[in-house]
Amino acid sequence: MFKFVGFSGFKPLIFMMLVVVLLLSLLVSADEDAFIGVNIGTDLSDMPHPTQVVSLLKSQQIRHVRLYDADRGMLFALANTGIKVAVTVPNEQLLGIGQSNSTAAHWVAQNIVAHYPATNITTICVGSEVFNSLPNAAPVLVNALKFIQGALVASNLDRQIKVSTPIASTVILDSFPPSQAFFNHSWNPVLVPVLKFLQSTGSYFMLNVYPYYDYMNSNGVIPLDYALFNPLPSNKEAVDSNTLLHYTNVFDAMIDAAYFAMADLNVTNVPVLVTESGWPSKGDTKEPDATLDNANTYNSNLIKHIINQTGTPKHPGIPVSTYIYELYNEDTKPGSVSEKNWGLFDPNGNPIYTLQLTNAGRTFSNDTTNNTHCTAKEGADKKMLQAALDWACGPGKVNCSALLQGQPCYEPDDVVAHATFAFDSYYHMMGKGEGTCDFNGVAMLTTTDPSHGSCQFIGSDGMNGTFLNGSIADFNSTSSSSWRARGGYASGGLLIKVLLALLLS
Repeated sequence: MFKFVGFSGFKPLIFMMLVVVLLLSLLVSADEDAFIGVNIGTDLSDMPHPTQVVSLLKSQQIRHVRLYDADRGMLFALANTGIKVAVTVPNEQLLGIGQSNSTAAHWVAQNIVAHYPATNITTICVGSEVFNSLPNAAPVLVNALKFIQGALVASNLDRQIKVSTPIASTVILDSFPPSQAFFNHSWNPVLVPVLKFLQSTGSYFMLNVYPYYDYMNSNGVIPLDYALFNPLPSNKEAVDSNTLLHYTNVFDAMIDAAYFAMADLNVTNVPVLVTESGWPSKGDTKEPDATLDNANTYNSNLIKHIINQTGTPKHPGIPVSTYIYELYNEDTKPGSVSEKNWGLFDPNGNPIYTLQLTNAGRTFSNDTTNNTHCTAKEGADKKMLQAALDWACGPGKVNCSALLQGQPCYEPDDVVAHATFAFDSYYHMMGKGEGTCDFNGVAMLTTTDPSHGSCQFIGSDGMNGTFLNGSIADFNSTSSSSWRARGGYASGGLLIKVLLALLLS
């Protein structure tokens, strides 16, 4: 047991500790911290146009996205936005690329070189869950990774772009306790060279982590709160009997299981990147826990867990970057009801549910109190729109001078556009209060900024609007003035303050 004593004789030591802490903070800040990104699936009956997708990303300030292909339209739309993009070699192209160096070189030339650096491509995912979804292609996976990497080297892009392959967590067996975890041995002939490749290129071990399925398949062994990151009493925490590490959630246990499984193959220095994780908001009768509340709870807690740089019990303070699955609900995706309902937004950019992030600093919040706009509802009666417009610009006291002829928001000169300007102005003027975007049923909320050209709406980036909870960009590491200053380095900042106080005492 340690006992605190007077510090008067230890000021030189404290000074050295302070210098070390300061140096470490500089080193850490120079490197990229953990980020939250979003996957963009396309199995929608009404898939938004790439420019609409990017508009939603920008309105939410989402700074990291993962595509399931290398769609030309999306890559062009993402150009000059600064958004960091992970592209994918689809499984159906894997066999061809894994068997032909020239095919891999052509793919890189067409899908990477043609777009970089205007489109900020940072990562190439070679296939997706190959061991589970396309096992016959697994024997060529290592070659595919090497051929893509070789094409990047030839294009002088190997330092800017990482190459890896997303793997389902089901490849890890005996995952609890994590210290006993190991990979399915039947895949070791492929996994070992894959891990050696990741080690030699400084890339990540990409892992898809779904506590929802772990919970569903546990036959009641895994408590719902344990899957959702909800607080557990200490006597309910899962304890690894080998390491005595305490686990408060499934997510951390799976990450550490991956680290232990890699160590079982003598690989200890490859970081984990979670390429998919989320929770469905709707399910069929056999999926009673696929609910809006649980999806809200899981994703809210996941985001806070990542941006607080909590790390895992095995690697505390080393956070794991994670892509949330997914941006949109995919209504044409085959399978159960839950398969179609993992999205944060519907195709119109409306949030599916309200994330609870009030204690996470400045963070992304896809709700109706943050970064939202009030627009004219599609198909609304024109006479009712005109009446609502007249009220907003009259008794509603909205300044509608921007709608006058010759002013920035005059065009397009129609009641829908003018009503949208007036509705949104009133909505923001009233502090986005409940019921302030209704106008007798002809208005609706959206997360898409309706600004256009020189017509900048209140609350848009161009108007420097105030967003109550910030956005995803704020818990990414691209800006020193972002969330870091509001708690990203809270523990380090506190330590520095304590050491300074001791030094000056």
